[in-house]
This record gives sequence, C-alpha cells and structure tokens, in this order.
Amino acid sequence: MKDKVTKRKIFISPSILTADFARLEQECKSLEKSGADWIHCDVMDGNFVSNLTFGMPVIKSIRKCVVLPLDVHLMINHPEKYITQFAEAGANLITIHAESTDVVSECLQLIRACGKKAGISIKPETPVKVLEQYRGLFDMVLIMSVEPGFGGQSFIESSVDKIRQVRQLFPDVLIEVDGGINSKTAKKVIDAGVDVIVAGSAILGAPDRKHAIDELRKC
Repeated sequence: MKDKVTKRKIFISPSILTADFARLEQECKSLEKSGADWIHCDVMDGNFVSNLTFGMPVIKSIRKCVVLPLDVHLMINHPEKYITQFAEAGANLITIHAESTDVVSECLQLIRACGKKAGISIKPETPVKVLEQYRGLFDMVLIMSVEPGFGGQSFIESSVDKIRQVRQLFPDVLIEVDGGINSKTAKKVIDAGVDVIVAGSAILGAPDRKHAIDELRKC
C-alpha cells in the first residue's frame, strides 16, 4: 500500500562534501544556477564522527558567493560552543545531533535566539521517540539514512519507516533526509513524507547537475 502524502514542495539541498574545494566558489555557484534550493554544509569535527571537514571560515566564504540558504549540519560534539559563530558566519538553518550534547534543548533555543531555523538530527540507530522531549523547539528533523561521517554510502532501508514515524509525530515540521539518496531512494523517502532531499555525489557527480536536481525533485 502506498503512503504517498499530499503533494508539496520538495527542496533540494546538495551537499558540498564531495565538491572540489579548490573551486568551491564555482561549485556553489554552479549548484545555485542548476536550481538547488539550499546548500548543505556538513561540518565534522573528527570526534563526533571520524571524518574532519571544515568550519566557520568556509561557511563565511560560501555566504559571500551565493544567495541560497545555507543548511549547516553540525556533526560535532558540544555544538553549544559554536552555534553563535556559525550563525554569524551566515548559516540560515543550523542542525545539531540529539546524540552530540547533554544540552540539546538549550542548543535549539540558542539557534532560534540567533534568528536561525533550528534542526535536530538522529543517527540510524537512534529511535525517533527521543525527539518527543524536544517538541516545539525545532523547525526541522534530519533523518540520517547512512552512518554520519562520509559520503558515498548505501541507503539504509529502515530509514523509510523512521521518516513515516516522524511525519506522524510532527506533522508541521520539515523532514530532511541525508545519505545514499538517488532517483530510486528519493521516491521512497518523498512518499514517506520527506520535504528536503540532501544529495552529494548524485548531483555533484552528474554530467548535468540541473537535470539531476530536477529528477530528484519530481520523484
């Protein structure tokens, strides 16, 4: 039985994790011209996840070259130490992990106090029920459909059920999904209730980025 929800706008937020960082300005402008809605920035500290990426200076640089909203995903321990700096660097939406700090509520409140949209993310093994204690404090839930840390992983099928659960529990918030997204998996998650698609190699590795974005959006 299909669980197709009411037709709604689907936002595409390409991840720059697989971008050519020697040409980051051109990469971001290319995504903007290709019809991306947001730009997804994966910030990793080498502790919360094993990979290490970039921080506030890169966000600030991207902010100077595009007008698209910057969707900043903090895969870092103790994000409360850095939220204000990421907000000042130009983030429009800041997402923290429920597993990354003991002061999740305070982090979400701080993000909003900075005038930004607040997101909360959970890893594949974290149950959706942990989000209930933060009800009313976030604007978006990010479901990780791979283990956070590296691009190019295969989609975890159980993520579809988690998306359905989030949609039922929080009908008025945006749901974003990140990991292993292509035209096949995009259809599954959109049917389950996702609003925002994060894709890296499926877009940046495509010969025609506009076509790749259009194909994901219409799944």
